[in-house]
Amino acid sequence: ADFIGESNIIDGVMRADYTVAFSGAVFECLDKGFAENEPADVVIRPEDVLITAAGEGHLAGTVKDATFKGVHYVMFIESKADGFVWSAKSTKMFPPGSDVGMTIVPDAIHVMKKVAT
Repeated sequence: ADFIGESNIIDGVMRADYTVAFSGAVFECLDKGFAENEPADVVIRPEDVLITAAGEGHLAGTVKDATFKGVHYVMFIESKADGFVWSAKSTKMFPPGSDVGMTIVPDAIHVMKKVAT
């Protein structure tokens, strides 16, 4: 997944065609052709993590760091479900320590076969 550039890459499980589980939640996606319950890598770009108010969205987290990058903020958000630290970009700033929600739409989720190591 190095060719993708800066992305969130998280362990997931392809439950069935068009359904993937990661970070304690189940999501619709556009991917198919995996075995049922096949482990996979889930790739989501920071600009595709939509930050919402606490209690909203698919995932809950806490902002660990926020940096202004000229046009947008880059925030690192620790998932309350599994501790994964998400990279997210937004024009709205949520200060460190803020509880937030995160929404991820199906076409932002890219499921890749795990590479044997």
